[in-house]
Amino acid sequence: QVQLVESGGGLVQPGGSLRLSCTASGFIFSVYGMRWYRQAPGKERELVARITGADGSTNYADSVKGRFTISRDNAKNTVYLQMNSLKVEDTAVYFCYGRAKFVDYWGQGTQVTVSS
Repeated sequence: QVQLVESGGGLVQPGGSLRLSCTASGFIFSVYGMRWYRQAPGKERELVARITGADGSTNYADSVKGRFTISRDNAKNTVYLQMNSLKVEDTAVYFCYGRAKFVDYWGQGTQVTVSS
């Protein structure tokens, strides 16, 4: 029953902004931390950002600090990734991640393409 459904990916020009959403179901969302990962072709999957369930503390990869913001709306069971000042090198498939009942769960992935 646990499911993560992403939306918000698309094509954007360098310097533009995009907001990704991941809506969760099947577990008590507010209890758990959530993460965003990304993977570009030929590259390793990397952790982009994470947010705790306890108090909403956040952490970011060095490559996105100051540009990306992770947040959550527990009433909507949704975690967001606000991406500003996008660069070509941000192009990747973005995945949300959560862990519930000792099992890892992943969203389907959403493509973000930064190009002129």
